[in-house]
Amino acid sequence: MKYKRILLKLSGEALMGDRQYGIDPTRLAEYAHDIKEITNLGVEVAIVIGGGNIFRGVAGAVNGMDRVQGDHMGMLATVINGLALQNALEDADVKTRLQTAIKINEVAEPFIRRKAMSHLNKGRVVIFGGGTGNPYFTTDSAAVLRAIEIEADVILKGTRVDGIYTADPEKDSSAVKFDHITFDDVLSKGLKVMDTTAFTLSQENKLPIIVFDMNKKGNLLKVVSGENIGTEVNL
Repeated sequence: MKYKRILLKLSGEALMGDRQYGIDPTRLAEYAHDIKEITNLGVEVAIVIGGGNIFRGVAGAVNGMDRVQGDHMGMLATVINGLALQNALEDADVKTRLQTAIKINEVAEPFIRRKAMSHLNKGRVVIFGGGTGNPYFTTDSAAVLRAIEIEADVILKGTRVDGIYTADPEKDSSAVKFDHITFDDVLSKGLKVMDTTAFTLSQENKLPIIVFDMNKKGNLLKVVSGENIGTEVNL
């Protein structure tokens, strides 16, 4: 395996499958199978999930809701998604721990770096819920922050497209895909990979990001094996 320890970033929308809202159990089971496949090979896996399939704080603020309240609701949405993924992984016989940035002791462990590292060393999948625990920060920022804290080798951003393009490939058929691109080129070309705070944090800590299609069976294994799929962002 090219990577020993990874941080997998999933959007909340990815859990919807073909639905318009909520969580698709079939999609969850597919993700659990792919994650189990790489843990069986000794890859240590941490996961951060968004909450956009349930609630997005920014959208609430646009509609007149207090931004801090909205972001707290979004954090809780990520915990719901984390619980759902934890259940799917445990159904697949994968030992899993859910840690949250906000204390919900009856539901999950609080985030403690040393404890998270211990779980990973023991081969358990660790899901980080609740974002960073602070409003105004996205789950992209949470993903990069946790990846740095647990000393992950790479951030794998699982999306529904197979990499980074010159334009949105779903809207522009002439868009060209990058196999590799530097952090500086992403910024100079104005490409959207992560929000600026998350992206800058990743760049400053020399933490590579690979954007790939998580919905294609077997892609996660290919990425951690070092196959050239998706787009790698590096120095």
